[in-house]
Amino acid sequence: MRIQLLSDLHLETETFEPQFAPDSDLLILAGDIDSGHTQLDRFADWPVPVIYVPGNHEYDNQDFDRANAALRERCARLGFTMLDRGQMRISHGGRTIRILGSTLWNDFELFGDGSVETSMRAARYFVENVQRSTRDGKPMGVAELREEGRRCRDWLREQLTAPEHRSADDDATLVVTHFAPSLRSNDPRYPVNASTASFCNAYDDLIPHATLWMHGHLHCRHDYAVGDTRVVCNARGAASKGEDHDFQPTGVWTI
Repeated sequence: MRIQLLSDLHLETETFEPQFAPDSDLLILAGDIDSGHTQLDRFADWPVPVIYVPGNHEYDNQDFDRANAALRERCARLGFTMLDRGQMRISHGGRTIRILGSTLWNDFELFGDGSVETSMRAARYFVENVQRSTRDGKPMGVAELREEGRRCRDWLREQLTAPEHRSADDDATLVVTHFAPSLRSNDPRYPVNASTASFCNAYDDLIPHATLWMHGHLHCRHDYAVGDTRVVCNARGAASKGEDHDFQPTGVWTI
């Protein structure tokens, strides 16, 4: 199966016209497509199935749960599959591909338990002044988003490691997240510090349970191996900052 991967298009501010990769069998949208959601409609009638995992910016200035419900409704109307702590299986070429999807919010444990508070403080400006999500009329702070991250982490760990969730018919496992699973995905333009825990998680032990792991969030490109598992990021980012210099708008990766 050949997969076209797009993320971090930020169509609420960026000018970008998505193009179908003619040799692809599946399109993955790995989050931060449009904070207002409406630009997801550009992918209506896409020639191959579309799988969408929400990014953090899809919740900007909105009630978290209502935004999630609105995304699910829009994806259902457009014929997409939205995976947010969800899974599906696709049969292709006589093989069965198991696909697990989660936003995978940060748990802020990238540098260990002793650094959690420092990493959470570093995230406060973005959470409180940029994202500004609410739940039940109350602001969702860093602690609340960390709980979302821990729920994502625990769900994904269970799905990847518990034997009862696997099938003997599965030929490969694809994991799609918005946030990165490893410090190896850090943007090389920036130093590794407490703020890095707002972009990367430390789930290197989970990566080998997948065949291919695709993510977004970092406005750079990655393609590296952890054991036999390939980790790919094809996030576009802001063209005005030159972040799209090696972005592959019609790139495809094989599983």
